[in-house]
Amino acid sequence: MNEPSPFHLPRPRLTLEQATDLARDRFGITGTVTELGSHQDRNFRIETDAGAVVLKVANPAVATVELEAQNAALQHLVGLNLDLPAPVAGIEGSRIVHATIDGQNLDLRLLTYVDGHPLTESARLSVGQIRSLGDVAARLVHGLADFEHPGTDRFLQWDLRRGGAVIDALLPAVDDEARRVRLRTVTDTARQRIALVADDLRVQTIHGDLTDDNVVSRDGAAGTITGVIDFGDVARGWLVAELAATCACVLYRSPQHPLAILDTIEAFAARVALTEAELGALWPLILVRTAVLVVSGEAQVQLDGDNDYADANRAREWLAFETAAAQNSAELEALIRFTVADQAVAEQRQPIGATEHPLLGPLDPEARIDLSVTSAAFDAGSWLEPGIDERVATDAAARLGLAVTGYGEFRLSQTKIDTADESITLHLGVGVYLPEGSPVTAPIDGTVVVVDSTTVRLDGADYDLWLTGVAATALDGEVIRAGAALGSVTAHSRRARHETAIAGVMVQTSRLRGIRPPRFVAPSTAALWQRVCPDPSALLGLTPLRSLADPAVLLQRRDASFARVQEHYYAAPPQIERGWKHHLIDTHGQSYVDMVNNVTTVGHGHPRITEAARSQWSLLNTNSRFHYEELVRFTERLAELAPDPLDTVFLVNSGTEAVDLALRLALSYTGHDTVLSVREAYHGWSMAADAVSSSVADNPRALETRPDWVHLVEAPNAVRGKYRGMQSAPQYLNDLDGDLQALSAEGRTVAAFIAEPVFGNAGGVLLPDGYLSGVYERMRARGALCIADEVQVSYARLGRHFWGTEQQNVVPDIITIAKAMGNGHPLGAVITRRDVAERFADDGPFFSSAGGSPLSCRIGLTVLDIMRDEGLQQNAEVVGRHLKRGLERLGERFDSVGAVYGMGLYLGVELVSDRAKFTPATALAARLCDELLLRGCIVQPTGDFKNVLKIKPPLCLSIASADHFLRALDGALSELCA
Repeated sequence: MNEPSPFHLPRPRLTLEQATDLARDRFGITGTVTELGSHQDRNFRIETDAGAVVLKVANPAVATVELEAQNAALQHLVGLNLDLPAPVAGIEGSRIVHATIDGQNLDLRLLTYVDGHPLTESARLSVGQIRSLGDVAARLVHGLADFEHPGTDRFLQWDLRRGGAVIDALLPAVDDEARRVRLRTVTDTARQRIALVADDLRVQTIHGDLTDDNVVSRDGAAGTITGVIDFGDVARGWLVAELAATCACVLYRSPQHPLAILDTIEAFAARVALTEAELGALWPLILVRTAVLVVSGEAQVQLDGDNDYADANRAREWLAFETAAAQNSAELEALIRFTVADQAVAEQRQPIGATEHPLLGPLDPEARIDLSVTSAAFDAGSWLEPGIDERVATDAAARLGLAVTGYGEFRLSQTKIDTADESITLHLGVGVYLPEGSPVTAPIDGTVVVVDSTTVRLDGADYDLWLTGVAATALDGEVIRAGAALGSVTAHSRRARHETAIAGVMVQTSRLRGIRPPRFVAPSTAALWQRVCPDPSALLGLTPLRSLADPAVLLQRRDASFARVQEHYYAAPPQIERGWKHHLIDTHGQSYVDMVNNVTTVGHGHPRITEAARSQWSLLNTNSRFHYEELVRFTERLAELAPDPLDTVFLVNSGTEAVDLALRLALSYTGHDTVLSVREAYHGWSMAADAVSSSVADNPRALETRPDWVHLVEAPNAVRGKYRGMQSAPQYLNDLDGDLQALSAEGRTVAAFIAEPVFGNAGGVLLPDGYLSGVYERMRARGALCIADEVQVSYARLGRHFWGTEQQNVVPDIITIAKAMGNGHPLGAVITRRDVAERFADDGPFFSSAGGSPLSCRIGLTVLDIMRDEGLQQNAEVVGRHLKRGLERLGERFDSVGAVYGMGLYLGVELVSDRAKFTPATALAARLCDELLLRGCIVQPTGDFKNVLKIKPPLCLSIASADHFLRALDGALSELCA
């Protein structure tokens, strides 16, 4: 770095004040000036009364003729149907103005501001945006094909014709030796590949930097590109380099899905046909482009230490390079060719046809086994065991003589937990498990290629047939006809514990000639890979399996038959068909940490609950008017858990039914006419439970539609309420005294006060210290009953406390519970005193058809047993404390985190756009939930402003999964709040 280099170009030295003066004095423009990012120039946005403009201050190394070329290119592209900046003349009439600042001879230009949302605002690029990038790159190439200007013959750092020289010059700027070696190794190979075809690559004027930084969309983050905002790299270069630069951008914006570049390439090639040489050079050029970005960024930061733009880009540029370097280059080049193949050829391709000579002889279709997400073979979490697929298949084959696995199956065994990365689950072949030594017959004509001791490739006319687990050494290089003996099954995967040696044969087809296909690929690339590697079932004499239903199609069916008012999470929800502990798994084998499901207390798929339900169903299930032991055992257990003097239990179906019954109990017992409920609360959907609910998030008209027998009192929200702080109870109680006096003056009597002991609907906000004790004292002085709605927050969820009222040091007269009791089975309860329960008998007998059924009671008992045996209350305390600390640390780093609430595993994160004003960030909460889903976490917003992330996972949540959630939230906040 001691030698001067044409690639070492520090930005001009220019302050915001100097830029403001230049805009005023040279262009007659005044307004609010803010600096925009740039690698080697200075750009300033100026907001004037008439609109925005951009002052561009070129690097002194850029010749004036090069700036003239940029202006001319903009004029040349006017008819391209894209929003482009237009040069604005200075006071003296020139579109390029010269100025000397602090000894620097600078060229200035003023351009109109292109309206729209930068693509950088999108947390993730959609397929439409990725394709739009390719399309716009091609339109620019096409539009500039006949553009000639002396200023386009430039010595430009980004010209990939000299990419190798740039890397050589700037590589010393990379401090890490391992990274330098990696860059050198990868790029040397790429440069050799480019050199083979360099003379045949077309040269023309190109934009050179069609990336997310330089494009906008008028339609918002999800829209296609409508404008290009910067032409600072316009120069002559390889035509295909335009596409390479755009693909490198897609790599750093979608590192989880590197094959997304194929959508960009396909869209480009639809407008601009690529030559054979360009197809061969494209992938190596993408590698070189990512390397040039990396070394340039490192050198620029070293040279220009206050260049925040270059510094901020470094991480994603390294990510793009590492992502590209990790790919199989031969495979990528083949996929690129496959993608841009003539569409007519693609349409003429036929599925793999049936054969008169099945590969392994006649196979029984009944021998097919299921290894998908919903397979019964994977109950009780067995899918996490190493080698589970082989074990299930070989065991089935040993038992039945044959086992066949499915093509296009999303394998549960490949699902990874606690990761934001896409699980590579789609199986691209058919596995056949049968006795070792079984004969193998060629199903098609072809040339035999022995790849290794257990792998044979049969090169057919239209595709390659790959067979793993077949020995055919003697036939290497021979051309054979369909029906000829090809070899025999070899025992590469034999299971020694079986009397018969079972071996597996993997059968795959591929249109990437000579390149071994992957066994598993990502679901996001399913459509591509299933075209590349069609289903080989017909070569085995089997009918192809029906493909999975599209989750979007299933959602349409749901909306057609299921009342839409019964909402679903997410606009485009994954189709969840399996759960295990605190993980949910969709039909593509992607896992999500369930951070929202307080119904499933002890976790999804618990084998003890499965067995409890099975065994009880096999004995009896009826209603509680019959006499059976399970009901007695369960109600005794609940009464033991309840605080004294609560000793009597009603069993119902749900929290709504429990609240409804509790209100009836209070009205019946007291004979009074009014129920007090706190604002912002949600208690259920029945007429009575809804009557005491006032959450406007659940019912926008809640505050104006309460019946006369309900009186709302101020919500004691210590964070967002009328009075703030945990010591605010006296103020809220003073307001309550005013309410009670007003009710007395009206001649109304209070039957009950109902409230959650923790504000569940607000995200777990704790009530002010002493609030409930003060309320309960006032209620009891008036002969009213105190109802604690524990449906959401109790049953060990708070960790330190089993019941929510314990943290307020009070005992209610009535407790309502549900959700957690049945782990997803409909089960609820009301626990009260004997005298309250007996008084209700005056109104007639009570009965709930499924409430207290043998099945419900058995499941309820099993849930309590699991909670005790697995220490789930203690786990809620330990993991919840760890999780809350992590959330609070995020709050120290991100101003959008206004507060963290709750305790145990009932937590909330309140999102704000202004901490001082505590302005709810509703839109951010919705975007965060969508982004967290993509990172493998399911969480939803709550609260009256829908701006609180409610965190209430199954109580078996692990530290590892809590940490994954914290990493995902950190990453999502970084993306959305940067």
